[in-house]
Amino acid sequence: MSIDIHWARGELAHFLKLTQLHRPPDPPGVVSFGPRLANRGSQGDIVASAQVVEQILGRVLPRWRTEVPDDRNKEINRWYQHREAAQRADVVLERDAEIRERLGDDAPQLSAGAMHPWVWDGARALWQSGHFREAVTAAARKVNAETQNKVGRRDASEGALFQSVFSKDSAKAGQPRLRLMADDGSDTFRSVHRGAAAFAEGCYAGIRNPNSHEDGLPELPGHEALEQLAAFSVLARWVDSAVVAN
Repeated sequence: MSIDIHWARGELAHFLKLTQLHRPPDPPGVVSFGPRLANRGSQGDIVASAQVVEQILGRVLPRWRTEVPDDRNKEINRWYQHREAAQRADVVLERDAEIRERLGDDAPQLSAGAMHPWVWDGARALWQSGHFREAVTAAARKVNAETQNKVGRRDASEGALFQSVFSKDSAKAGQPRLRLMADDGSDTFRSVHRGAAAFAEGCYAGIRNPNSHEDGLPELPGHEALEQLAAFSVLARWVDSAVVAN
């Protein structure tokens, strides 16, 4: 599902208004001479708004917590980092479509939130904190666990599990299969399940294992991590839609 730009910009504007600094009037009979500043909104209203705004920022600027400075003027306004991130996100939402059109890059874009729930549920928390490589690994583990749950197995995982469940052979005791189409003896049936097994093997051998076992790897760029999540989303949809054959 694509983001509702009108709604998101309204939430950002509301937050920016609540966190704007102003000099409140002095109480009756009191005259202050210092720069006594306060946010326009109450702390409760700001915290409630921030809860929504952080979700928007996670979609629009996934690395905002590390890329937006948080050490300037926080003693004046504790919401400084949130405010700058909200301002940046608002510009992205307002101008992104225009910029892509003007620069000649109006191609479709991937949305992590539109991927299979197993993938995004597994990756979301790490993704929103900028840990892209770990987010992909978490998504891979989630897909593996949900596949185990679907076929009721704990004795096999990852590559071995998918080789078994997508095997063209008939089910055996303790080894159910996942069927993406009925076994009609056709080349298509054999091709579909051979391809699914090979694709799963590639996902775990080529993506999950290097991400998990190689120390000192640099952080994945966001767009590469998104492509890897998309691969696991394809696999998750196949598993989720498949019929269990015992």
